Amino acid sequence: MSFNSFGHLFRVTTWGESHGPALGATVDGCPPNIPLNAEMLQVWLDKRKPGQNKYTTQRREADQVEILSGVFEGKTTGTPIQLMIRNTDQRSKDYGDILDKFRPGHADITYWQKYGIRDHRGGGRSSARETAARVAAGGVARAVLDVLAPHVRILGYMVQMGDKRIDRARCDLTEIENNPFWTPDAQAAVDWAAYLDSLRKSGNSVGAIVEVMASGVPAGLGAPVYAKLDTDISSAMMSINAVKGVEIGAGMAAAVLTGEENADEISMGPDGPVYSSNHAGGILGGISTGQDLICRFAVKPTSSILKPRKTITKSGEETEIVTKGRHDPCVGIRAVPVGEAMMACVILDHMLLHRGQIGENQGQIR
Repeated sequence: MSFNSFGHLFRVTTWGESHGPALGATVDGCPPNIPLNAEMLQVWLDKRKPGQNKYTTQRREADQVEILSGVFEGKTTGTPIQLMIRNTDQRSKDYGDILDKFRPGHADITYWQKYGIRDHRGGGRSSARETAARVAAGGVARAVLDVLAPHVRILGYMVQMGDKRIDRARCDLTEIENNPFWTPDAQAAVDWAAYLDSLRKSGNSVGAIVEVMASGVPAGLGAPVYAKLDTDISSAMMSINAVKGVEIGAGMAAAVLTGEENADEISMGPDGPVYSSNHAGGILGGISTGQDLICRFAVKPTSSILKPRKTITKSGEETEIVTKGRHDPCVGIRAVPVGEAMMACVILDHMLLHRGQIGENQGQIR
């Protein structure tokens, strides 16, 4: 299986399976002399780890990250950073019934069709467990951004669960850390809790929409054609397990706007250009404007559910399947820190590319 890496200069390769002894990431292209230790990365992994409340899978993983290389005396050396997270709470026997069956909505069938072999224990590489490695790598990216661009802030939050949306008028970003859904709408969190409880107890699941905002990103990141900033953000988010749609700024809603409504008018402020709105999501022509980067991605419902579903076996026999084991009733909850990590990796990658080719922005507006 190839294509396990992403990024240009800041390049991340993830490895490992859901029920293997460990998983992790190799981070290449990290600048030297950046303060880094395992505790700095653990903060982000603790946001993602399973079993923290009844709304996520009850698999109990400490998700303790180990740094095996690339750091000396508390600072990065500029050489590849090897990160490892040991799996400690696998229950492979829970997956014995799907050894020869394909879970509808899951990658079981396509993995088998492509490779002729698959790890049925939790899905192997197709499991959302792989995203722990991304979060660890994203922690490295954040550590570099803290030094190179300390003004950059990245924040993810859920804006929709199933057909239940937040009320933007009630949004308070300080509420995000106060509920298990990482949502800025306190009332939505109450409503979602009752809704997800009902789904969880019935053995069902539901999808979600996550929004990731990056503020303090300078103008000029990205390139006009094949290395557009929004192209790489979209690709990074779409690569997350279970993501089925990505949009930047107004996204799909831009199709119903007129040109007059969609254009973000520009005026001159004391520190440079000021925009009247942000339908563009902070990116024009593939290049950052200096506004907040706004990205949303849709996560499908967890495919492993306790409801009987029709399927087939490897030999083509029609049958039914009920998936046992421990699964997220809404995988969108734990996708929030994953989206933040991917945004951090992309922003840092483009900062390094910009620094290498341009240095300081060439077009100054005074």
